Amino acid sequence: MRAEELTELAQQLRVDSVRATDAAGSGHATSSMSAADLVAVLFAHHLRYDFDEPDHPGNDHLILSKGHASPVLYAAYLAAGALTDEELLTFRAKDSRLEGHPTPRLPWVDSATGSLGQGLPVGVGMALAGKRLEHGPSRVWVISGDSEMAEGSVWEAAEHAGAEHLDNLTLIVDVNRLGQRGPTRHGRDLAAYRRRLRAFDWHTVEVDGHDPRAIELAYDEARSTVGKPTAILAATVKGRGVAAVADKEGFHGKPLKDPDEAVEELGGRRFLRIDVHKPEAAPAARPLRAERPELPVFDKGDEVATRDAFGKALVALGDARGDIVALDGEVGDSTRAELFSEHHPERYFECYIAEQQLVAGAVGMQARGYVPFATTFAAFLTRAHEFIRMAAISRADINLVGSHAGVAIGQDGPSQMGVEDFAMMRAIHGSTVLCPCDANQTAKLVAAMAGLKGIRYLRTNRGATEVIYGPDEEFPVGGSKTLRAGDDDRLTLVAAGTTVPEALKAADLLAAEGIGVRVLDLYSLKPVDAGTLRRAAEETGCLVTVEDHHPEGGLGDAVAEAFADGRPVPRLVRLAVRDMPGSASPAEQLRASGIDGETVAAAARLLVEEGVVR
Repeated sequence: MRAEELTELAQQLRVDSVRATDAAGSGHATSSMSAADLVAVLFAHHLRYDFDEPDHPGNDHLILSKGHASPVLYAAYLAAGALTDEELLTFRAKDSRLEGHPTPRLPWVDSATGSLGQGLPVGVGMALAGKRLEHGPSRVWVISGDSEMAEGSVWEAAEHAGAEHLDNLTLIVDVNRLGQRGPTRHGRDLAAYRRRLRAFDWHTVEVDGHDPRAIELAYDEARSTVGKPTAILAATVKGRGVAAVADKEGFHGKPLKDPDEAVEELGGRRFLRIDVHKPEAAPAARPLRAERPELPVFDKGDEVATRDAFGKALVALGDARGDIVALDGEVGDSTRAELFSEHHPERYFECYIAEQQLVAGAVGMQARGYVPFATTFAAFLTRAHEFIRMAAISRADINLVGSHAGVAIGQDGPSQMGVEDFAMMRAIHGSTVLCPCDANQTAKLVAAMAGLKGIRYLRTNRGATEVIYGPDEEFPVGGSKTLRAGDDDRLTLVAAGTTVPEALKAADLLAAEGIGVRVLDLYSLKPVDAGTLRRAAEETGCLVTVEDHHPEGGLGDAVAEAFADGRPVPRLVRLAVRDMPGSASPAEQLRASGIDGETVAAAARLLVEEGVVR
């Protein structure tokens, strides 16, 4: 297209953005209008994409990080022939694929956006996979707003991209000066963004974001830049083309008051169509899955930390499958992810102390067909909770592993103790939450995680625990293991992870006194083995949960929810971390929190003596 035709195409995108938001009665028309020229030139000349084959390995990847401007993206899909006008006008309607912010309900959307500051971090993950694993021709394009450039996650991503020399990544910043409530921090000062990005070793280009020729040259420059990612800083006008709203405050997130007049001012409807360039031929980006992994085997009675078993199991997965990748937050020596780096360095990605980028990188890589395991301390995953939440909205399939969980880590103190992780991860839509107690169980669950859908979380321990299961035991997700049981059991101890050996110790102490108790290893907190819990409640009358976690949202709540369907609820006693811990040895920490074997036995003994259970 010539420059004049590109200008007409941009006007069409503005008109269709106005029409879509008018049909919905809501939406961000003015934010879409500022980006229209940038999108028009990209779709017409630079994007390489086959809309009939979204999984084509040569496809470029486009992320609209300023997801509230979804009308301009949907308008571009219409111009490319991927949508009909009828569907465009279902924008924001119930059951429509065209949600207020883009999601992978549309096959051409790799990652959900709308929570600002996430598009570039996810794009960095995609670009890393493309550059280091695939070596193909595809590029990653991220369209960002200027408001979200205040997010710390953007600068985690910017530093990572610069350090990794991601010259297959282009960031397009729509600098339209206005945020939701007024001017942005830097207004239309392109130099302010240039200085910051260049400090992270980016190549930058400053353009008039409404000049198709300048935009064309900028995109050409980005494609030809070697050794650095490129940021195109485009000065634009919010509400461009309609005098009533152009560059004026108070119109963010609102359809135009007089859409017919606005469409007329924009020159009326147009019906231009774009022939988006097809991608180049490329080898399959997703390595074939191979044989079942030869998982490590541990001898019963040995003392092994579950984090050690995780590291060895991850290596075995990597040996068997070329689609397994590992990301770590500069704690690989502790999480044991570094074992993977020694065996498969090309598939290991060091994200340093940047947990948001860690999770976003995993989301980007899974969008390209890889199976990522992202690891850090359980406590530090809380910093990335928003990215985990958005990963679920993206329908992402990622594995998260949190080590050094609970008070059992000992002297490091509460800043390092993950005692909120179960609550956080169980609240994620469609998540799986697992907590193994020994090495063989850990290895089996790591292998199982790789074949699941959605967000999968595994908690591992710092300290060594006794191997209680043989290597031939199976641990289906959603299951549990009954470790002690008798006909005269007076109550059931329900434990997971570190507290399983403590519950067994308590059971042995009580058995010596003639008090029978059942011990249930509830290694799957979500989904939970409701059937076994209900039988235990019927047969023993009382459930005592023992968890190295705060009482809110963890094991106790998972057990309670098994009885939330209206059936009789048993006596349920929760032993958990209720006080703020300090520094102490692991044994002292467990004792202080009332979740060590002796204290659990004392609590059970008291329940029996008081006649709470029959």
